[in-house]
Amino acid sequence: MQLGARYRAVFEILQEVFKDKNPADNIVASYLRERKYIGSKDRRFIVEKVWDVIRHRRRLSFEAGDLDVRKMLLIYLKDEDLDLIFGADAYALPEVSKEERLWLKALDDSIVYPADVEVECPKWLFDKVNDLALLKSLNSSARADMRINSGDREKTLAKLQKEGLFLRKTPYSLIGICADERVNLNNCVAYQNGEIDVQDESSQLAAILCNPQSNLKIIDYCAGAGGKTFTLLYLMHGKGKIFVHDAYQSRLSAMKERGLRLGYSNYEIVSELDNQDYDLFVVDAPCSGTGTWRRAPDAKFRLTPETLDNLVKTQADILETAYEHTVKGGRIVYMTCSILADENQNQIQAFLKRHEDIKPVDLSALWQEKIGGRYPFASVQYAQFSPLVTQTDGFFICVLQKI
Repeated sequence: MQLGARYRAVFEILQEVFKDKNPADNIVASYLRERKYIGSKDRRFIVEKVWDVIRHRRRLSFEAGDLDVRKMLLIYLKDEDLDLIFGADAYALPEVSKEERLWLKALDDSIVYPADVEVECPKWLFDKVNDLALLKSLNSSARADMRINSGDREKTLAKLQKEGLFLRKTPYSLIGICADERVNLNNCVAYQNGEIDVQDESSQLAAILCNPQSNLKIIDYCAGAGGKTFTLLYLMHGKGKIFVHDAYQSRLSAMKERGLRLGYSNYEIVSELDNQDYDLFVVDAPCSGTGTWRRAPDAKFRLTPETLDNLVKTQADILETAYEHTVKGGRIVYMTCSILADENQNQIQAFLKRHEDIKPVDLSALWQEKIGGRYPFASVQYAQFSPLVTQTDGFFICVLQKI
């Protein structure tokens, strides 16, 4: 593809992304799937540019005055030779008009962005988070995290190296491996054989802090595609059994294939909770996903205050369900992939006020027992992971004991 055709593809994808209706990765995948003639180098270029524009959406739209994709692309490319991109061939975008050139020339290069624009965050979310450094870190790209699912970590790294994949140990998780850039696992033998699985280090650590034991009755209540379930089973050495539930049964459909690849079948899907005797009730609650903005920077623009309010209510209801179905002496583990206090510490504090027989477990002591090394968090009642503190996604976990 010529340069102009590449940028036409970028333009067409961004037009759909900025409607804020569907996730950008779905839009990109669909666009490329329908155009199989686009080569691998062109695909890589298109995808990289799309995500780069998304990461600078607020600044570009601030200068453009709106979400006009052509204006935003002109600003994004203003230091390039525009004649090589616009109107250069039959597949390129229309050439830059005289009026557009004058408009570009008149733009103020010394512009000072408002703080929320500078860190690429919608104003209402910026006001909630109120942490410039954290928001800036969440607009960077994320490393690729995986966990081992069999054998020794050193041997797994050596095996991957023979496949041409150079990874290293994660800083905290003893079962984690990582790479600074995205890793293509499509032809990875270790992945196909179930020796590794994709999972952010924060999720690995959360599973470890659940402290699962094969003699416990465990439920992964918001199991989704089963990532946490299979990590718990790995930590239990494939023994015992885990019950899994999700309000959206379609999400659980991916578990069977994933379980076969990873070598686990000792889980049972339950649609209703008839009993009240779980020893470990794991709640990976539906949330805003604000902690995953490094991987999905477009998501921040689809989130609304109304959606957040509904999520907070749902989380509170799920915590009540967990309380009702956990035995005395059992534990409830609450986690989200969020950085928002409404969904995290505020949610926990409200839950503790409702139930005097619930106490937070000292995470510092649990960390030393199960992970070791320096405890990186300010609070011992809960852990708030972030790119700044742990080089991971934003993630929250609190372990609660029913006494």
